[in-house]
Amino acid sequence: MRVSTRGDYASRALLSLALGDDLSAPTSVRDLAERTGLPQPYLEQILLILKGVGLVRSKRGVGGGYVLAKDAADITLAEIVAAVDGPIVAGDFGEPHRDGACDHEGQCVLLAVWADVGNHMREHLSSFTLADMVLQARGLQPPRRPHEATNQVILKT
Repeated sequence: MRVSTRGDYASRALLSLALGDDLSAPTSVRDLAERTGLPQPYLEQILLILKGVGLVRSKRGVGGGYVLAKDAADITLAEIVAAVDGPIVAGDFGEPHRDGACDHEGQCVLLAVWADVGNHMREHLSSFTLADMVLQARGLQPPRRPHEATNQVILKT
């Protein structure tokens, strides 16, 4: 899986909102674009998507803009990426067949592996909340390291 530019921009925009001094005060798209270095027209499209799924709220008019619709501790990277990119999967291969109904040699095994990879990606991205990233950005929590590779012993029979 590859996080798209849209997924990255959505994550950056929501993190910027979470880093704000007054979380109840709306941030204009213009200010958000300046703070994040993101192109404003594209950011507007992304924020509309995020509003549609309930991750941000908007206020119109003078002093308007966007605020988080939920507490930063309740928003995960998986939720943000899925909102703008769709389901988090390793590929578009379909679900593993049931009851050994494989059409081609080895197909069921690979479908199960790809499904497992997608599950791991979702779980990993779900383990990061905006609140965690705010603490890291402010230097109050050390960055988390990727999972260490595990050494496995393969037994031959």
